[in-house]
Amino acid sequence: MSKPLEIIINGARGRMGQMLVTCATGDPDLHVFAAVDTGDDFASTVPGADAIIDFSHHSAIEPVLARCMEHQKTLVIGTTGHTDAQIAAIKHASGQIPIVFAPNYSIGVNTLFWLTRKAAEILGPGFDLEVVEMHHRFKKDAPSGTAKRLVEILAEVRELSYNKDARHGRQGIVGERTNAEIGVHAIRGGDVVGDHTVIYAAQGERVELTHKASSRETFARGALRAALWAHDKPAGLYDMQDVLGLK
Repeated sequence: MSKPLEIIINGARGRMGQMLVTCATGDPDLHVFAAVDTGDDFASTVPGADAIIDFSHHSAIEPVLARCMEHQKTLVIGTTGHTDAQIAAIKHASGQIPIVFAPNYSIGVNTLFWLTRKAAEILGPGFDLEVVEMHHRFKKDAPSGTAKRLVEILAEVRELSYNKDARHGRQGIVGERTNAEIGVHAIRGGDVVGDHTVIYAAQGERVELTHKASSRETFARGALRAALWAHDKPAGLYDMQDVLGLK
């Protein structure tokens, strides 16, 4: 058997970090070189690893990128909620190292991404588009990165803009729905791991695509699969559609 991939899990004390450690520990192709979190010396661990899986917080992305570029390490980014400047920094870093940057690492959700695009293409402009997501009460960003990506996919098909045409909830006398807007709605409560529904609504019929996650294990195994896939790839910016061969 070949040498296991040495990985660092950044954000190891969080919900996803703990699941990553558990799943990686049982995988013969992987070895957890270091499991670090806030207050730990992340920088000193980087030279000895092959890949870093970052599920810490988007505010930490700049130093993570800097250390990975310095030591030419593969990076899997699992955080969401990045600013435009942070996304630009990620794209810049991908010119030097392989980066997998995905809003969701679930195989099922990435199938939903693919189906969302196909359904929008087939159904055409006569269907109104809405995205609804629900997560546990502790989630800090809204909408979820997955919901945002679903809206982006719909916007790409319709030749619209997320920043301009996404409608985040509705309140008051907002007038009739326009043909251009794509609704996106975030629900928070309980211990929901992650539910996402894409709604295509027309006069007389409605199509809904839904994915429901019952365990974080699906996200963890997808992220670990991404690290193994990306390790021997050239520098570039990849996502789970690349990892799963859906492009």
